[in-house]
Amino acid sequence: MLNGEFEHQDSTGAKGIMASGDVQWMKTGRGIIHSEMPAMKEGKLLGFQLWINMPAKLKKNKPEYIYIKGNDLGTHKDKDKTVKVIAGKYENVEGPEKNHNVEPIYFHVILNEGKEFICEAPVGHNSFIYLLKGQLKIGNNNHGKTSDSNLILLERGNKLIVKAIKKSEFLFIAGKPIGEPIARGGPFVMNTKAEILEAIKDYNNGTFAKY
Repeated sequence: MLNGEFEHQDSTGAKGIMASGDVQWMKTGRGIIHSEMPAMKEGKLLGFQLWINMPAKLKKNKPEYIYIKGNDLGTHKDKDKTVKVIAGKYENVEGPEKNHNVEPIYFHVILNEGKEFICEAPVGHNSFIYLLKGQLKIGNNNHGKTSDSNLILLERGNKLIVKAIKKSEFLFIAGKPIGEPIARGGPFVMNTKAEILEAIKDYNNGTFAKY
């Protein structure tokens, strides 16, 4: 959550209000019913929801909900940049989300004009940058537009080099591919259509998200 607030409540009993800078990390496992109500603050509401698929062997695990206050995030700060670490590791700073099945990297970076952000990335990960504001040059190749509200898909490699043409703010996100079939239906994500139909049946007959 970057601006505004978000009120969360779910069937595990978890509830709370996310303020600017806070993070919620939810593992739905075998099912969560949840309510999310956004609230403007000073006329602004800005946040991100990132959905990460789970491998089949973990999809029926018990759900988890983790609420992380903004000041509990790992933060690296120097004269060139500020890096908030939600997941993964940057320099000597680690994020609070650990031991996840896709080994995620989730950084929120503020990079000063003319400065570089460099980090290592696992070769097998898929990755992208979401540029909130500013203008970036990524790697050594020429690109199309990379300014203000753009999603930039990255090629696989072991090092990311980003230069700020002007002061910029962006998310760098990466994760290990699962390589399994995906079936979707409404909010449900499983591996087969039969599993989707089972989830819908459980929801309709009242046995969904019963722990």
